[in-house]
Amino acid sequence: MEAMTDNSVILRKEVREKVEEISEADILVGIPSYNNARTIGHVVRAVQAGLTKYFPEARSVLVNSDGGSTDGTMDVVRETTVDFDSILLKHRVGRFYKIITPYQGIPGKGSAFRTIFEIARELNVKACAVVDSDLRSITPEWVELLIRPVLDGGYDYVAPYYHRHKYDGTITNTIVYPITRALYGKRIRQPIGGDFGFSGKLASFYLTKDVWDTDVARYGIDIWMTTTAVANGFRICQSFLGAKIHDPKDPGADLSAMLHQVVSSVFHLMEEYEDVWKNIEGSTEIPTFGFVYAVGLEPINVNLDGMLDKFRLAMKELVPLYESILPEELMWFLTSLTQSSKEKFRFPDNVWAEIIYNFAIACHRKIMNEEHIIKSLTPLYLGKVASFVIETWDSSAEEVEERLEDLCLTFEREKPYLMERWFEEYEV
Repeated sequence: MEAMTDNSVILRKEVREKVEEISEADILVGIPSYNNARTIGHVVRAVQAGLTKYFPEARSVLVNSDGGSTDGTMDVVRETTVDFDSILLKHRVGRFYKIITPYQGIPGKGSAFRTIFEIARELNVKACAVVDSDLRSITPEWVELLIRPVLDGGYDYVAPYYHRHKYDGTITNTIVYPITRALYGKRIRQPIGGDFGFSGKLASFYLTKDVWDTDVARYGIDIWMTTTAVANGFRICQSFLGAKIHDPKDPGADLSAMLHQVVSSVFHLMEEYEDVWKNIEGSTEIPTFGFVYAVGLEPINVNLDGMLDKFRLAMKELVPLYESILPEELMWFLTSLTQSSKEKFRFPDNVWAEIIYNFAIACHRKIMNEEHIIKSLTPLYLGKVASFVIETWDSSAEEVEERLEDLCLTFEREKPYLMERWFEEYEV
């Protein structure tokens, strides 16, 4: 798509003045925020300590791109500093700057990132990273692990690789990772992880994409960044960051809004990059940096009965809608599943892959309002998660990862099922 004539129009006057004062920088770390005063101070200290410890010669900039916080988040960022003597860090030779600004545009993480990309481009930085503002597990080492592959290894995109509780990140585990891997052929374990490294070149490329007035600016930015980098041939790797500890969410809680946001982004990207993914078979590993080790994780509460109740209720109330999306044999299986006891409730991987692919095809063919299609996926997703929890209740983290590998391989094997239906002629 054509680049906008003047991306810098989104930057506030005082930010442009600060950018002109700094002139050029080597590294930029962005922290998008919205009412994160409780956690963002720790993130800022970790970032500043990481830049000082691992990149003491570099001119570094921390950018807080804020969505209109009312809890003093920006003040916390402004006032937070690191006592370097107390943590035995050598004196900085390079300069360290902070830019703290509300972002402009549609409310959402994507608009926050656009501001970060814009400042990175204006400062001609070599390497960038973005990290979430609610992280409790971030350490100074994260900064090196996200930046070093770009500066020294020539990579353009560094995805995060974390260990998470086996029932944290179920949208990633059951939908986003398997379908993204099957479509684009890269085993990026956390394609919507929230913490990324990227080159200045890639930041500038993102700005040429005319998505900033769309839902990508509101949500979906993480999967958009990952897919855009992969589909356009940028060099990809991942870095092991240890534990991902943030405010945990029960996978049985109301995740319908998040699921709709992420899945709709995945499906829109399928439209944009169908000429890329239609030619890819199987998947390959990507380089992984960092020392992979076992980590302690906080427990996640799981409301298993609640998930099963929502699945069964939907199979009573939404049958006509599902019949317009899913073929007869899948409907027969789902109907029979409602009669299963909790102990015997099993949702096979091949059935799940075919369901996801049929929902993608329904959106591709525009058989009804896209929001109705994707929101109706939520109860089926809860059924799949419930089955996964029942199967893996006594499994170790390593065994769960092996189980997810089986799921991903099933999505890859079922890809011809998607291709046949996606590209066949149909009546509009």
